[in-house]
Amino acid sequence: MNPTTVTDIVAGEDEVLPAAAKYSELYQRFVRAVSKGAGSPFVFIAAFATITLWFIFGGVFGFTDTYQLLVNTGTTILTFLMVFIIQNTQNHDTEVLQLKLDELIRVTDSKNILLSVEDLSEESVAKLKERYAELADEAREKIPVPVVDLSKNSGCEGLQ
Repeated sequence: MNPTTVTDIVAGEDEVLPAAAKYSELYQRFVRAVSKGAGSPFVFIAAFATITLWFIFGGVFGFTDTYQLLVNTGTTILTFLMVFIIQNTQNHDTEVLQLKLDELIRVTDSKNILLSVEDLSEESVAKLKERYAELADEAREKIPVPVVDLSKNSGCEGLQ
């Protein structure tokens, strides 16, 4: 079998998924939605408004220790969770980018099969990665290893 489309490579994904895979897919959807939302202008404006309100109410309440503790705890929790979301998104995007680069290197007559690979699940990306590793192995087997004779003059004597 020589798959030519993304659908061919990740075939069988519509089968009944085990519970862990379903949760993973839900998590991926959640992470993508949060990542897109967190980078929006609306969220930036909301964050700026929150900082402004923090400053105003801090002045009203005298920046008490309790007030600072509540604000710091809230921001720490939010930052902690966002680190994992950002890391997950970064990992996924990096793998997808690598697959697209692999496709560009491999093609001689492009079939554009990876144009929307970034929308695939982690399992689908893993299957694609496996397929491209197989293609790379096949290509390496076809390339002869050059033999370098170091006893001959390299033509670089003037560079010494």
